[in-house]
Amino acid sequence: MEQISCKICNSKSELVFTSKCLKKYEVKYFKCNHCGYLFTEDPFWLNEAYERSINISDTGLISRNIFFSQILSVLIYFNFNKDATFLDYAGGYGLFTRLMRDIGFDFYWYDPYTQNLFANGFEKKLDNNIKFELITAFEVFEHFEQPNQELLKMFKLTNTVVFSTELIPQEIPDPALWWYYGFEHGQHISFYSSRTFEYLANKYDLNYYNTNGIQFLTKKRLNKNQLIVFKKLRNLGLLRFVKSRMRSKTLEDWERLKNKP
Repeated sequence: MEQISCKICNSKSELVFTSKCLKKYEVKYFKCNHCGYLFTEDPFWLNEAYERSINISDTGLISRNIFFSQILSVLIYFNFNKDATFLDYAGGYGLFTRLMRDIGFDFYWYDPYTQNLFANGFEKKLDNNIKFELITAFEVFEHFEQPNQELLKMFKLTNTVVFSTELIPQEIPDPALWWYYGFEHGQHISFYSSRTFEYLANKYDLNYYNTNGIQFLTKKRLNKNQLIVFKKLRNLGLLRFVKSRMRSKTLEDWERLKNKP
């Protein structure tokens, strides 16, 4: 059985299957039995996979960003400093940043690979002297070639990362049945179990919380049950309450941008 070192914990990882990416490259997938991380061989096909930075099959992009903006608005308002500065890491077209600014949160965008279409004027370059109350990274972790390096980069900027990625079950999903492998676009190269994130939390002295889709790695201690309740109550008046207490930045941003060349 072919083995290589795990990129997260350096333990031995075994070849578990091969599959065709981009309909032409036979790619090996390895599983670490220590931390539960599943990952591809060295992703030699990525330049081709990212010729279109947002893959053409991502039909849920808009609904997903609306969903996350509603949940994060409530979670930030009640658990973090709502008046602080926030960053959307690998923020794609900037839709999430724009939605959060429209609600009233001072969000900024960072993504070296994608054109910022919706949050123009609110870009941030990574600078270790600038700190953020919280960083979001939705549907990003599965794209990381070196997860440890990316986490270290983010935690130089913040004490809390809020993210989403589909967790792999204990039993590896059949390559023919699990859509999240993303073989057709070839951009998903890292897959995590809850055990993987628990390992990372322990390694970097963080707390890990999973609230049924929205996940946290943070230096703060949070009440997981409270997070779940806030998430469920967003459609029962809580989101409306938050919006009524926040001051939208839509017009403020228009004033700021209207005379820019």
